[in-house]
Amino acid sequence: MTTSGTHITRNVDLSNVDQRLLFGQNDNYIRLIESQFDAKIVARGDTIILEGPKQEVENVSRLLEDMITRMRTGHEISEQYLFYAISMVKEEGRGPAEVLGDRANGATALITPKTVGQKDYIEAIEKYDIVFSIGPAGTGKTYLAVAQAVGELKSRRKNRIILVRPAVEAGESLGFLPGDIKAKVDPYLRPVYDALHELIPPEKISKMLELGIIEICPLAFMRGRTLNNSFVILDEAQNTTLAQMKMFLTRLGEGSKAVITGDITQIDLDKNKVSGLVKVQTILTGIKGIKFVYLTDKDVVRHRLVQEIIRAYERFENKSRGRGAGKE
Repeated sequence: MTTSGTHITRNVDLSNVDQRLLFGQNDNYIRLIESQFDAKIVARGDTIILEGPKQEVENVSRLLEDMITRMRTGHEISEQYLFYAISMVKEEGRGPAEVLGDRANGATALITPKTVGQKDYIEAIEKYDIVFSIGPAGTGKTYLAVAQAVGELKSRRKNRIILVRPAVEAGESLGFLPGDIKAKVDPYLRPVYDALHELIPPEKISKMLELGIIEICPLAFMRGRTLNNSFVILDEAQNTTLAQMKMFLTRLGEGSKAVITGDITQIDLDKNKVSGLVKVQTILTGIKGIKFVYLTDKDVVRHRLVQEIIRAYERFENKSRGRGAGKE
C-alpha cells in the first residue's frame, strides 16, 4: 500500500477467486461498487488495485474481502446482497460476512442467516424460551422460525411443532366459510405450509401431520390446551387481540419454546380492537427469558425493490401522521 496525501493505493489479492462471480455479469458488481464509493477500481491479473481517499479505499477493501469470504464459504453474491453489504460497510465499517460468520455447520440451524438482524433473531430463538419477532414483510420472520423448529425436531430437542395463526384477514368468521375445518383454515395458514415444504419433503409432512408431530391450527383452537415439549409458532400475531395473546402465551408447558411473529404496520383487526402484539411489548418488558427482536427494511430478503417499497410507505405514513398532528 502506498500513500500520497489523503489518497492511498491498496491491492486486494484475488488468488483462487472466481473473478466472474466476484465481478458480476459484464462487471456489473464492480461498476455498482464504483458508483457507491469515491474510489477507482482496476483489475490486473489476480489483483484488484484500489485508489482514492483513505476512508473510501478502506471501505471498498472491506467490501471486497467480505464478498470473497462469502464466496469461499459456499454462498453466492447477488445484487441484493451487494446492496446490503455496501450499506453495512458504510454504516458499521464491516461487511455482513464478518458479522454473520459461517453457521452452515450449526447443530440446530438448517439455513444460514442472510442479514445481521436475522442472525440476532436466530440466536435469540436458541437462547430464549419466548421470542417475539417484529418487522416488515420479507424479513424471514416466519421462515426462520419454522426452520429453527424443524431443526429442534430433527435433533429431538422437541417432540412436535405447532404452527398457529389468527384467521381474521378476510373479516369473516370461520363458520361462514365453505368446506370442512381444514378447508376453512388452510388459506390463512398457507405461508406456514410454504415454509415447511421448503424444509421437509411433502410425503414426510403428510405423515407428520397424520401423527400429530406437526400440527397446524387457527388460534381459536388453542384455548384450554397445555403444550409440553413443543416448538410453538404464532404467526401474524399483530392480528391477535389482547385477550388472545394472553391466552396463547399461557398455553406454554414444560420444555416448550414459543416464537411469536408479526408486522405491527399490517394490523387487520377492527379499529375498535387493540393489537395484542402492540400491547405485549409494554406488558412483558423486562421479564427474564423473553426476548423481543426487531427486524427492519435492511433485513428484507426478497427482491431489492421490496426494501424501497417499505421505505416509501414509511415516508408516506410519517408525512400523513405529521399532517394529521398539525390539524389537531
